[in-house]
Amino acid sequence: MSDALVSPPVFAVTGAVSLALLGAAIWKVKHTGSNSREPDGQNEHIVPLMGVMGAFIFAAQMINFSIPGTGSSGHLVGGILLSAILGPWAALITLASVLVLQCLVFADGGFMALGANILNMAVLSCLVAYPLLFRPLMKRNASPGRILAASMIASVVGLELGALAVTIETEASGITALPMGQFLLFMLPIHLFIGVGEGLATAAVIYVVQKYKPELLYGVRRERTPGKRRFGKVLAAISLAALLIGGSFSWIASSDPDGLEWSIEKTTGQAELETVPDGLHRKAAAIQQKTAVIPDYNTTFAGIIGSGAILLAVLGVSYLFRTGQKQG
Repeated sequence: MSDALVSPPVFAVTGAVSLALLGAAIWKVKHTGSNSREPDGQNEHIVPLMGVMGAFIFAAQMINFSIPGTGSSGHLVGGILLSAILGPWAALITLASVLVLQCLVFADGGFMALGANILNMAVLSCLVAYPLLFRPLMKRNASPGRILAASMIASVVGLELGALAVTIETEASGITALPMGQFLLFMLPIHLFIGVGEGLATAAVIYVVQKYKPELLYGVRRERTPGKRRFGKVLAAISLAALLIGGSFSWIASSDPDGLEWSIEKTTGQAELETVPDGLHRKAAAIQQKTAVIPDYNTTFAGIIGSGAILLAVLGVSYLFRTGQKQG
């Protein structure tokens, strides 16, 4: 979402909710290992894994795939995939870190809309769709069909909830001329197709992980902690994949507008809406203008730079709250 869709009250409410949930997530991850039955060293493994998975999702989100027959495109959100590997709370922190970096460094999404974007994209997928749908459907040593079904259902529901939330937040803001009913009629179908694409990508990755590195999966890793040397090789492989994907995004990404831009254009006739010129919106734009050193990913190496930055950022933040203690 851009700032043009968000009013000051919606900014305040979504920001407060997102901050509160991130605070809870930090507490949960910090106390993992000391107040649970997970094996010693589990919390040490989650820290670097959060970093490399954050870099991977950042790179993957830069690749927009075309939706045939619509003139629109979509990209991976990654909440279900991150939750399947990191667990929902660590996934929330990681995905929120990606969204913050995209907003501040690349001016992707509005500064005032950051809380709403975290709520719509990270919270609804990691804390709603994953625990309520994916986890009950996904079983140990699941068949490819079960993996596909769980990934598809959770991804579609997560994106549909996000699309609904965007529509409600826009209507509650009341600063645009977007008619809610018509806007919703475009938002829900297009994000259904995007959810199908996300479900397919999520299922493919989880299938490969389960087959070759099952200890990376959240439920399995709780019972079987991988060795340090073996785990280091896996982290290096994920980091390399993130850099390769990030470095190639500009050649393989679709140039079609994403689902939200497409829905706005279909509803109003224009792809972007002008920001309301009040004081708070102007301050938010000024902050983002100062922090966005690579606006709109306008460099060939944006994907590589962003992947490296999110790796360092997530590692730095996660090391601040990891316990590093081996308590029973």
